[in-house]
Amino acid sequence: MVDEEAKSLPMELSEKGGVENNGFVQNEAFDAKETDARSQEEMPKLCAVDVEPVAMEAPVLKPYAGMPKEVLLKFSSQARYKVTREILFWLIIAAAVVLVCATVAIIVLSPKCLDWWQAGPIYQIYPRSFKDSNMDGDGDLKGIQEKLDHITYLNIKTIWITSFFKSPIKDLGYGAEDFYNIDPMFGSMSDFEDLLAAIHDRGLKVIMDLIPNHTSDKHRWFQLSRNRTGKFTDYYVWQDCVQATGLVAPPNNWVSVFGNSSWQFDDVRKQCYLHQFGKEQPDLNFRSSAVQQEIHDVIKFWLNKGIDGFSFSAVKFLLEATHLRDEPQVNKSLSPESITDYSQLYHDYTTTQVGMHDIVRSFRHTMNQFSTEPGRYRFMGSDVDEKEDTEATMMYYGTTFIQEADFPLNFNLINMKNLSGNSVFEAVNLWMKNMPAGKWPNWAVGSPTAARVSSRIGKEYVNVMNMLLLTLPGTPVTYYGEELGMENIASENVSEKHTNSDPVV
Repeated sequence: MVDEEAKSLPMELSEKGGVENNGFVQNEAFDAKETDARSQEEMPKLCAVDVEPVAMEAPVLKPYAGMPKEVLLKFSSQARYKVTREILFWLIIAAAVVLVCATVAIIVLSPKCLDWWQAGPIYQIYPRSFKDSNMDGDGDLKGIQEKLDHITYLNIKTIWITSFFKSPIKDLGYGAEDFYNIDPMFGSMSDFEDLLAAIHDRGLKVIMDLIPNHTSDKHRWFQLSRNRTGKFTDYYVWQDCVQATGLVAPPNNWVSVFGNSSWQFDDVRKQCYLHQFGKEQPDLNFRSSAVQQEIHDVIKFWLNKGIDGFSFSAVKFLLEATHLRDEPQVNKSLSPESITDYSQLYHDYTTTQVGMHDIVRSFRHTMNQFSTEPGRYRFMGSDVDEKEDTEATMMYYGTTFIQEADFPLNFNLINMKNLSGNSVFEAVNLWMKNMPAGKWPNWAVGSPTAARVSSRIGKEYVNVMNMLLLTLPGTPVTYYGEELGMENIASENVSEKHTNSDPVV
């Protein structure tokens, strides 16, 4: 009996391919019929060493230090890590957006760094009465150079030299005979270049006047225009003004700034030309693109010389109405024939015409072409005294998107009729409350066309006015000598000598 069971045992093992011990899970390859016939308890607890064991269920893996990439990727694909990773991603994006917005806000709201024309006073010099270097009775460019140490001592950052173009010296020399040359009274081009180099060597800047509205009647352009030569024919504003009877009658009632009709008959051309200033200063025709290009060429010439900016004067007169209607009278009861003074008319058709600001902005555009180098920004001011029309003055700042002047010159403190605390407050407040947001103010108490502070309001107020000038926000513009309390003196011959009644230093 024992032998039979022993004989049958190898056969059972061979048919079943071996039986797992208690440490292993039942092999899935077992025949289902055999599994049902025998229970686990009845199976002999014998081990077949010739069969590889197979686990019932895979062991649970947990993250551990130094796990290989394959294991790490397995855990990173689980849902809880995806959510965490997505939350962190969007938090980083949100933080980056907040950081960018905060940076932009700080840049926009923070005060800008001051440019050179904002960092210190501007010192205005009328060269003819400033310093005479050759003892001929007239100040000159070399005289300015000799006084640079005094200017540096005053902590001046910018020197503004008024017109020194070759001219007949009418109206402070503001009617140029040649925009490309220095008047011999002031020296030579070489003298100017030496002065410019000396100014820059001291770390200072220099700006100059340019009056684009008119020229001298001695100018080559006018001589060619009066003879109807080529493109120069329409360089000036010409109109027929001779009646059939042979009498000369102005085209309208327009009056010049200096009084009387702003039309002058020319014997050569047999027409009248417009002059909004003196009759020796015919107005250029800025409706001509050729004239505009001429002025742009003048700007480029001096910028190439190395000057740091311009103050453009009388720009509100650049355009006139083409319909030539009479300007309305202030006092309508007056006879039209009696109108001879500039203040007797409203100048609706001869100042601030549509398109005038576009021309001034084109000057700014040309100057910007020379402002691309770091530290070489070219300053632009506009000398326009609108007096009662503050809003019109503020238009010279430009708009939010279109730049014009860095600032129009502020004459509020000069135009005060009576000196008092209230009048000073009103003059300052009038400018500050009307100035466009983000723009820069400026202040002046003297100019070549105004009486000296000491002569205008009294010697005892000189220091007070200088203190006011230097403490107000913005750029102070000091007319030379006001820091010393200089006074007016009478000139022997105003038309030929010092038209601003200043002594030659």
